[in-house]
Amino acid sequence: MGFVSEFKEFISKGNVLDLAVGVIIGGAFGNIVKSLTDDVLMPVLTLLTGGLDFKDWFLALDGSTYKTLEEAKKAGAATVNYGLFLNAVITFLLMAFAIFWLVKIANRFKRPQEVIPVADLGPTKDQQLLMEIRDALRK
Repeated sequence: MGFVSEFKEFISKGNVLDLAVGVIIGGAFGNIVKSLTDDVLMPVLTLLTGGLDFKDWFLALDGSTYKTLEEAKKAGAATVNYGLFLNAVITFLLMAFAIFWLVKIANRFKRPQEVIPVADLGPTKDQQLLMEIRDALRK
């Protein structure tokens, strides 16, 4: 089989196409969640906390005191940036909350899947043979 025909067979398989669609939709969905978090939830949280920002919460390991993290970085001080970590945790929790509600709302509009009853056809030939072997061993 030639390279081109092998590649054509690979790319036309359902799994590759499903993955490509998933990645594209996932990227678009990520933008929606980011916008919901940054543009809707964060302003409300900022209003509720009185504009509190954790980005300048840090510990300078050189023992000096700096007003801002930028000032400490310019001085070349090693810092433990626990405020940035706290911001990342809060952002993660807000994004998880937003995703939870988006999925919850989307599931309301999703049609329930039809349950197709499977007729009881009895045991397969392999199962029948195994049952006969089991019964013969019991005797």
